[in-house]
Amino acid sequence: MRIRGTCPGCCQDRALPGLRPVDGAAICTTCVGFSQTFDCSRCGFEGKPLGGRLCEHCTLADRLTALLDDGTGRVRPELIPLFDLLIAMDKPSSGLAWLALRHDQPGNASERLRQLGLGQIPLTHDAFHELQPWRSAAHLEELLMASGALPAVDKYICTFQRWLPGHLADIADPEHAKTIKLFATWCVLPPLRARADRSRITPSIRRFAAEQIKYATAFLQWLGKRNTSLASCGQIDVDAWWAENNEHSRNDLRAFLNWAMQSRYCRRSLSIPAMKATRRASLSEDERLDVLGRLLTGQDTPKNLRVAGVIVLLYAQPLTRIVRLTVDDVVHDGEAALLRLGEPASPIPEPAASLLLDYIADRDHMNTATNQASSWLFPGRRAGQPFRPDHLSALLNEIGVPAAAARGAAIRQQLLEIPAPVVADALGYHDKTTTRLLKETGGTWSRYAAGNHLRSPSGWASQRTDDS
Repeated sequence: MRIRGTCPGCCQDRALPGLRPVDGAAICTTCVGFSQTFDCSRCGFEGKPLGGRLCEHCTLADRLTALLDDGTGRVRPELIPLFDLLIAMDKPSSGLAWLALRHDQPGNASERLRQLGLGQIPLTHDAFHELQPWRSAAHLEELLMASGALPAVDKYICTFQRWLPGHLADIADPEHAKTIKLFATWCVLPPLRARADRSRITPSIRRFAAEQIKYATAFLQWLGKRNTSLASCGQIDVDAWWAENNEHSRNDLRAFLNWAMQSRYCRRSLSIPAMKATRRASLSEDERLDVLGRLLTGQDTPKNLRVAGVIVLLYAQPLTRIVRLTVDDVVHDGEAALLRLGEPASPIPEPAASLLLDYIADRDHMNTATNQASSWLFPGRRAGQPFRPDHLSALLNEIGVPAAAARGAAIRQQLLEIPAPVVADALGYHDKTTTRLLKETGGTWSRYAAGNHLRSPSGWASQRTDDS
């Protein structure tokens, strides 16, 4: 009864539970000769009936009304946007399954919705950061933000603030916990919030913030084992930490030591060794073309990974930008297909254009509560959220597409063929970045001037006419 379409017998849009004996085509109940009707007793929708001969839409609406009841027999007014969002999903069976998930365990969706309806959980982000299990709480928080019942806040700041109290609670020394809380409040969180206001937080930025907290905690515990405090920490202690830990750990500790010196929590005379610049490996041009050919022809690879990999290999885009692309960034006029990454939009060659257009017609994860109307080119599992770039990176690595190396090979080839200013404009890079990369690749466009070459400089045309 969930199969719907145009019946080949009566040409009406209906549920198609029957099979035509001649060719096995799915047909409606009338054409197959069923005497029983499957119309909803409330709304008349023809579909799979549930208890009380109600369709799945009406059953979901009744279930949500009961859960979000504020005690008056009606949905709590502040939660009406959430109610409208959930009952609008194309597949209400998904919503019913979500409400039934782990119904016998604390913190399940039904219990949280009931608590929201009764006002036992305040409609604030801070209240959701206290809830456990945090994953189900985070999903409900994102639904509330998508519906407008909660103000939109960057999801990665939310996850960081949800993680921090648990980390502080695990620190045995109260003085260490106090120091780490001050460091997080005055040094780590302000840049995160400023970045979120300016653009967006990526998983790598959120992960780096958490690692700064972790290594600052580890450093304080390490000092304690040496019978040393942060206040008495000397240069010999810093040098010993640098000698015992890898480059990654040392880099994550820099912000804490700088903050501690500026805030007078330790000696201001400490010297922090300079960072070492490291160059990322890159694919050769033959390797890039080999991977590109495999993605364009590999039918066994999921289409979303093929499309994402092709965008990396052709246009040198970071995954943090790729997951933010929307279907509106793909321009198709019936003849040519363009991808809007900068100005002008970049042409998409065949067969990559056909692959991209086929994928748009059948994107993944479009059946969640808010994704049925999502414009994300790569919609994620979370309501209204795009695919996570770190998850996409891991999946691309599994199919043999190292994103960072592939991106390096693609931008290098672009700069060998096209002037750096043109590459910067078309692919959304900063011109200083492409100029620096051009010098590293030994390109031949170093004398190419940026700007509009179709327009003559002011006064040049008239001067040329006078001279002639």
